[in-house]
Parts: sequence; C-alpha cells; structure tokens
Amino acid sequence: MHIRLLAVGDRQPSWVDDAFGIYSARYPREWKFRLDTIATVRRNKSNQSPQAMARESEQILARLATTEQVVLLDERGKQLTSASFTSRLTEWQQDGRDLCFIIGGPDGVSEACRKRADFTWSLSPLTLPHGMVRVLFAEQLYRAWSLQAGHPYHRA
Repeated sequence: MHIRLLAVGDRQPSWVDDAFGIYSARYPREWKFRLDTIATVRRNKSNQSPQAMARESEQILARLATTEQVVLLDERGKQLTSASFTSRLTEWQQDGRDLCFIIGGPDGVSEACRKRADFTWSLSPLTLPHGMVRVLFAEQLYRAWSLQAGHPYHRA
C-alpha cells in the first residue's frame, strides 16, 4: 500500500516544510509516501471563494485514482485518538488499496469531494492553518506507524 497526502497550497512557510520533512522522512519505505500539492486558486476583492473552491475541488478529484481509499481532513469530520487512528490505519492497510489523505483549500472542498471521501477525519474542532494541519497530520501518521511497530515514540 502506498500513502500520499494531496494538499491544496503549494507555498508554505519554511517551518512547515521543515517539520513536515522531519516526520515524513521517518515513514517506512514500503509506504512510498509522497506529498502532492495543488496551487491555491487566487481569491480577489470580489470574493470569488465559491468558484475558487470549486476549481480546487475539481483538481483534487482529477488527481484521485478510482481505486484509492480517500480520507478527507476536515474540522467537521470524526475525531480520533492516536490509538483509534492507528486502528483505522491498520484496517486501511489490510484493505490493500492505496491511501490518499486530502487537505482542501482555504474554503474547504466541494460536496463532490466530500462524497468521494471514504472517511472524514478531524484533527481538531478548531480551525487550523493549512500548514499546521500538514505538520499535525505528518506527526500523527508517524505516531500511528510507531504504535504499529512497537516503537517507543508513543508514550501514553
């Protein structure tokens, strides 16, 4: 099984790239983990947010394989403990399909993207900056692997 993160937002502060890189470099090689980005559609003074969200969502959907399991990261999703996320990850791995996590744009994703998701996961009920979501996602994915592997990183 391969795992990837598909995220809207191609320019992040260096601290985001650094922290994301620290965790993703620790993932097992067999995941063949990769980050794919989609440029954020520019919003202008006339507030074109719905149109921008629709265009970003179209790009997301175009990049998804029909066979991939899709997990949407969204504040309205299901909150999981680290242990329950690890259990979910194990189930997804046993399914055998590739796994794609999605972080939408500043206005979220379209209803079509929501419907395509097999699961919607909330890292927090708080609204978080997209860069912070990338870092938290990367850390939690590493933590889940460490729990699976019996690695001492997770100390609960």
